[in-house]
Amino acid sequence: MLSLSAKIRKELGKKVKALRKKGILPAILYGPKIKNLPLEIDLKEFEKVYKEARESSLISLSVKGKKEKYLVLIHGVAKDPLTGKLIHVDFYQPRLEEEVEVTIPIIFEGESRAVKDLGGTLVKNISELEVKALPQKLPHEIRVNIEKLKTFEDNILIKDLKLPEGVKILRAPEEILAFVAPLEKVEEELVKPIEEKVEEVEKVKEKKEKEETE
Repeated sequence: MLSLSAKIRKELGKKVKALRKKGILPAILYGPKIKNLPLEIDLKEFEKVYKEARESSLISLSVKGKKEKYLVLIHGVAKDPLTGKLIHVDFYQPRLEEEVEVTIPIIFEGESRAVKDLGGTLVKNISELEVKALPQKLPHEIRVNIEKLKTFEDNILIKDLKLPEGVKILRAPEEILAFVAPLEKVEEELVKPIEEKVEEVEKVKEKKEKEETE
């Protein structure tokens, strides 16, 4: 399990700007069994952990001055809209005996014969999935092998996924995760939005000309 250390934060409100300039990330810890606790953590240390854990893996959070280690989820991060830099993070301590809902990224791996031999293009319909499970059973990611995509008729459905016991996907089992499309089909789909816009412009033009003649 990944671990992270933090300190209790004394600076609140507008004063947190001074922390950010020092490379310190303001945070808050909350949950059904704990009072809201303002924290501060080293930004670089957090970025390393966040890259691995994202928002779907339990983290062991130690707070200076507290004997207890908190098992938490990164419940949300706030970024500066201009720079994209992290400016705040929420840590949520869930009840380990209750299921939670989180979003898990999908990792496509392997090689498709329909891509390699037939020159098709892999189409990924879904890049992440919402799942429900006990916090300690949440998978870090969902890996999907695309080797079964041997022809343009093959596809991978949600029901084809192999997940750890106790993990439920909150989407229809018949939804298509991925398939391989012929190159000409992909080109058609790319051209379609352009053609639709041209048609819309022509309709507006015709309507305007009609109004002017009436």
